[in-house]
Amino acid sequence: MRVIGHRGCPVLAPENTLAAFDAAATRLDWVELDVRRCGSGELVVVHDETLDRVTGAPGRVAEATLAELQALTIGDSGESIPTLAAVFDALPDRVSVNVELKERGLVDDLAAVVGGAEHEILVSSFDAEALREVREATALPVAFLFAADWAESLSVAADLDCAAVHPHYDLLSSARVEEAHDCGFEVNAWTVPDREIVRRLRECGVDGVVVDDPALAE
Repeated sequence: MRVIGHRGCPVLAPENTLAAFDAAATRLDWVELDVRRCGSGELVVVHDETLDRVTGAPGRVAEATLAELQALTIGDSGESIPTLAAVFDALPDRVSVNVELKERGLVDDLAAVVGGAEHEILVSSFDAEALREVREATALPVAFLFAADWAESLSVAADLDCAAVHPHYDLLSSARVEEAHDCGFEVNAWTVPDREIVRRLRECGVDGVVVDDPALAE
């Protein structure tokens, strides 16, 4: 069972920062990150549409230039919001990357960043149309993220020719994992909060768990 460091594992360092990915890479073979476009056009690694939760600053990521974003710090860590390119440059080639798209219209720039990368890459999103853009323009494997509507979500994943599904862990049972496998999907559950649930999911046969703390899956 693969263990995927959610946003680089925020128990190790502030989420979606180079420090978090560096710390996760010493412990895990997979990391997950969030991608959206900033106001000057670059792809940046940040979860929220707005800046206040992670930086304390007002405003929206889509309205801030890269220079403005990188002048901010994540809490008191000294870390700033990185570009997607910087994260790929920093991660060892052996570390696989789950790139979660937070919006549509990113595929051309995504392909430009990851096209020459040696990392194994999986592109996920809650937005089926964002994944459709990836499927139509690249050979990158995709995974549909969802938190409800099991049967409908499997249908969406099939329509997108997904390699995997990423359901919320509460949706999963042995029967549902088997059903997803029978449909040809790997199953990576998010975001798993404790050891007991990790153990249960392992027994259900999931292929991977997304965690904030890598110690949960030891």
